[in-house]
Amino acid sequence: MNAQTDTLPPIEITPKDISAYRTGNRGVDYVHTLESGRPGPHVIVNALTHGNEFCGMVAVTHLLEQGIRPLRGKLTLVFANVDAYHRFDPASPFDSRFVDRDFNRVWDDDTLEGPDATVDVKRARALRHIYAEADALIDLHSTTYAVPPMLIHEPHAKIEPLSRHLHSPLHHLLLPGVKHPGRPLIQYGAFGDPRATPVALVVECGQHFARTSGEIAISVTMRFLDFFGLIPTDLAAQYPAEAGQPKRYEVTDVLVAKTDQFRFTAPFIGFEEVPGGTLIATDGSEEIRAPAQGCTIIMPARRPTKGRDVLSLAQRLQ
Repeated sequence: MNAQTDTLPPIEITPKDISAYRTGNRGVDYVHTLESGRPGPHVIVNALTHGNEFCGMVAVTHLLEQGIRPLRGKLTLVFANVDAYHRFDPASPFDSRFVDRDFNRVWDDDTLEGPDATVDVKRARALRHIYAEADALIDLHSTTYAVPPMLIHEPHAKIEPLSRHLHSPLHHLLLPGVKHPGRPLIQYGAFGDPRATPVALVVECGQHFARTSGEIAISVTMRFLDFFGLIPTDLAAQYPAEAGQPKRYEVTDVLVAKTDQFRFTAPFIGFEEVPGGTLIATDGSEEIRAPAQGCTIIMPARRPTKGRDVLSLAQRLQ
C-alpha cells in the first residue's frame, strides 16, 4: 500500500444523521437559505466539500439546531457532497473524500459545462447557482494529519479585512493564482476575481475526526458571521479568536504525482521546514527537492495517487 502510515487516527466525530435537513427551501437538497428581511450581504457557510471532513457538518448543524437567524441580509447553509458523506466507513475513514471526482477541483467552466457525468460534478452543477449568489463564502475543511489549523485564501486585498477579523486559525496560507489540478471552489467565478467584491476562503479546522476540529469550525464560523453583521455582537463575543500573531505562508508549488511510484523520503505530516535542495520525494525516476531555503511542506497526501496533487510547498512570509 502506498501510504505514509497505515495507522488510523481516533474517530472522535462520527457522521450525524442529517436526513432531516434534506428538504431545504432552494429547490436543491440540503440547502437552506435564511432571510432576515433586511438589506445586507448574502453569506454562505459550506460544509462537506469532502465527505469525510465532518467539522463543517458540526458547524452547520449547530447553526440549524441553535436557530441562528441573520440580523440582516441572507444566510445560506449548504451540505455539499452529501453522497460522499453517506459513504463513510469507519474501517476505511479516508475513502469517502469524494465519490468519483474531487468536488473541490471541478470549479472551472470546462468541467461544469462539459460532458462529465460523475456524481460529484452533477452535485456541483446543482449548487453552482447558489454559490454564484454569494457575497461571501466560508468553506469548512479538515486535514488528514493532526497539524495546526489553517486559514487559506488568495492574496487579494478584498479578503484582508476578513482575514484580520477572523485572526485564527493562526496559520494563514496564501494561494497566489490557480495552481491546483482543477479549480477549487474559493476560486470559482467572482470569488477568484480580485476586481469583484465577493470573497471566499477555506478554513482547515484540524484533523478530520478530532473533536476539536468541530469546535474550531463553530468558532470561526461565528466570527465570520459577525464580520458581516449577521449575528449579535454579544453572541459573537462567546467565540473569541485565539491569541497570538498569525504565521503567514505563500504557496509556491502544488505538486501532482506523475506516476504511481510517487514516494516521500520521510513520513511528512505538514509544516516541516526543510533546507533548500532537500530531497522530499521521488516520482518514478524524478527527484522532488525543496526549491529554496526555508521551504515548508504543506498537506502531504497520505496515499499519493497518480494524477492528483500530493503536496504543496510554501515559503514563510512572517
